[in-house]
Amino acid sequence: MYLEDFTLASEDQEFRFFLHQKSRAYSDYYPFQLFPAKQVPTLQFAPITILYGDNGSGKSTLLNVIAEKLGLQRGALYNRSSFFETYLDLCDYTMHVPLPEKSAIITSDEIFNHMLDLRALNQGIDVKREETFKDYLNHKFGDFQYHDLADYDELKKTLETRRKTQSRYTREHLQKNVTERSNGESAMQFFAERIQDNQLYLLDEPENSLSPARQQDLVQLLTDSTRFFGCQFIIASHSPLVLALPEAKVYDLDTVPVTTKHWYELPEVRVYADFFRQNQDKFQ
Repeated sequence: MYLEDFTLASEDQEFRFFLHQKSRAYSDYYPFQLFPAKQVPTLQFAPITILYGDNGSGKSTLLNVIAEKLGLQRGALYNRSSFFETYLDLCDYTMHVPLPEKSAIITSDEIFNHMLDLRALNQGIDVKREETFKDYLNHKFGDFQYHDLADYDELKKTLETRRKTQSRYTREHLQKNVTERSNGESAMQFFAERIQDNQLYLLDEPENSLSPARQQDLVQLLTDSTRFFGCQFIIASHSPLVLALPEAKVYDLDTVPVTTKHWYELPEVRVYADFFRQNQDKFQ
């Protein structure tokens, strides 16, 4: 374990902050005023800790506050407010071991950007492949004639096309194509390559873009990374499959005060359970 606990700014600290505000020109003091009403305790972390809550519950903000306080790497921009640094100064945490240097927060934006980059790369390679096909045909069946040394490169290409098949010529002249994957496959591959041994990772709704089957693959990856490879995870999620991670500690940000619960006690999980219970005859 790397991060042992984290304490947000208290209600008294926020009150004193506003008491000393000389200007009332700001309409948004984010992330101030977000957590006091929720009565968030000092969060005590486990090897896997999950922050559960509906949209707008503050789980992503809480992840970003922790990430910025610790100075974690991030692969996508985060829109910080004018008062973010002031808020961070009021937060505190406990860590008795050095923070691993590759520790990071991984957000949905970073995964989405990764998938867009893969698509752009594949599209570029596809265009280049078509150009290479045409180049092969033009040299193999064209009426090229050698005149002088200036034509030497063209002569080499012409002779090469006459002794090679189109597929071999294209393969040798084109960089190897990146395998085209679905969004879920690309996202899963991203996690497999991004998560290294002995690191602290904050994951913001990692189930996005993943089918239930892929979510189970992710759960296995996170379980193995924790159990065998020295990782610690703090995850914001409302996926039942992720919430059911073995031995995960789950904080319910929809309750006041915020408290821990078993995954099967959470309202969103019970919605799924009720749905399948009502339709259980269809699976027999």
